[in-house]
Amino acid sequence: MRLYRLWSFFSWLYPEALFRIRTEEKVLYMSFDDGPDPESTPEILSLLDNFGVKAVFFCTGLAARKYPALVNAIRIKGHVIGNHGFSHFDGWKTPAGVYCEDVRRSSEYTSGNIFRPPYGHLTLRQYRLLKRTFKIFFWDVMPYDFDNKVGYERSLTILKRKIRKGSIIVLHDKPGSSAMKILEEFYSDAISRGYRFELLRFI
Repeated sequence: MRLYRLWSFFSWLYPEALFRIRTEEKVLYMSFDDGPDPESTPEILSLLDNFGVKAVFFCTGLAARKYPALVNAIRIKGHVIGNHGFSHFDGWKTPAGVYCEDVRRSSEYTSGNIFRPPYGHLTLRQYRLLKRTFKIFFWDVMPYDFDNKVGYERSLTILKRKIRKGSIIVLHDKPGSSAMKILEEFYSDAISRGYRFELLRFI
């Protein structure tokens, strides 16, 4: 089952996590998971530059350690680096101690303050341990840009239909993602409808 928007049950389960910004203004917040990658990251940065959009890049520690110059490029452009775990573990399949240590290991290369769980999978035990140190981010709209079965046209349609005031949008910074195909048209469409983009803050 594809969840383009997480069930409200999740916000009840993780009350201190962030899914959407409460606002009456037409503001959207961009984020990218799984990078950095030498094939996708430079293109995404260029597209963000074209529209003056800032985003949070939730990077895996493994990729950040491998491509430190890309992490630096993201920061130089005024974007924020978030923690996406070192090994991209599935929280539902990983013991809490192993999972939390993996997130802490990633802090050396990404962020020690903000974290997004891979797949959005997090047990209550993991949540309670990690929220002592990290602000935990989920999302409001996921267009499945990483899934070739969905296709970029469908992903673009999902974005256009599902965004709302305060939406935190997650796309993917990796080869095979349709993010690079849909960003320009999505930005133009959202702006024409009166939306603006702001950098997601965690303080």
